Amino acid sequence: MVEVTKQQNNDDNMITLIDEEGNEQLFKELFTFDSDDFGKSYIFIYPAEQENDESVDIQAYIIADSEEDDGQDLVPIEDDKEWDMVEQVLNTFLDDNGNFNA
Repeated sequence: MVEVTKQQNNDDNMITLIDEEGNEQLFKELFTFDSDDFGKSYIFIYPAEQENDESVDIQAYIIADSEEDDGQDLVPIEDDKEWDMVEQVLNTFLDDNGNFNA
């Protein structure tokens, strides 16, 4: 399982993800939400360099407390039922053309 570390930047909506090889990539937070059914928190993010693009690659992760420090880890969603729920939440914020409406 690949875990990436969430490091909050000065801008609250920007997150730097660091993968296992130490590569950093800047992402912009779309939104977060909690699921009572699964007892977890989730985050939707997209690469910051795509901010002004017509379409963006939205990624979803579970937000988990880091076991190594006081930060948080973003953990991939591997359960199909959990992934279906996350997709349904995202789809409630997308219009018929796939545009995000908060």
